[in-house]
Formats: sequence, C-alpha cells, structure tokens
Amino acid sequence: MKAVFLIALTMFFVQCSNSQTDVPASENYASAFLVDVRSAGEYQGGSAGDAINIPVDDIQRRLAEFPKDKNAKIVVFCLSGGRSSHAKHILEQNGYTNVENGGTFRQVRAKIAKEKEAPYTKG
Repeated sequence: MKAVFLIALTMFFVQCSNSQTDVPASENYASAFLVDVRSAGEYQGGSAGDAINIPVDDIQRRLAEFPKDKNAKIVVFCLSGGRSSHAKHILEQNGYTNVENGGTFRQVRAKIAKEKEAPYTKG
C-alpha cells in the first residue's frame, strides 16, 4: 500500500515538473485547436477555452472538422485523460503530428488561465 502511494506521489510530481512557463505562443493551449472529447452532455456542463466538442467515438467520421494542416497544434482532453489518450491515437493514425493529450478539461482550463496571466516574453 505504501509503495502504491509513493508511486502515485512520484507520478504527480513528475507531471507537475513537466509544465512549462515560457512556451512560445505557437505552443500555447490558448492558440491551439482545442477538442473536448467528452459526451455532449458533459460538454454542456462546461469546458475549456474555445474548445469544440467532438466525442471520442465520433472523431473518425468528423475528421473534416479538424485543421487541414496535419502539423497544427491540437489539444484533446476529457474528464480523466483516458478518452483523450484514445483520441490522440486516432488523430495520429490519421496523420496528425502535433497532438497533445491535455488530460482533463480542468487542467486545460487552468493552463489557458496561466498562459493569460504570464504571456510569453522572449529571453
């Protein structure tokens, strides 16, 4: 039990240490194509930024709604990060090269808010 707790705690700190504060605008979530892959009902309860709602099970048939540029920054997210992981895989199988699993909609919302507080400034 103690080992499970330590592993979970380590994963939390690793994830937190991976966050970047000075990220070029082209890599910001606020300027990315945001996709909430939760159900329509979940999406109606609130999302992040100007995200569109494309449930994970609909991605394959709604690919035309994604950017034509396969290198465009796309951030997918959901409630826990599981469905967005699957969505990332689907998009990569369809040739998209800059897809990020943003995790939860709350994490994406927080990252966008943080970006607005501390805009990128070149060194």
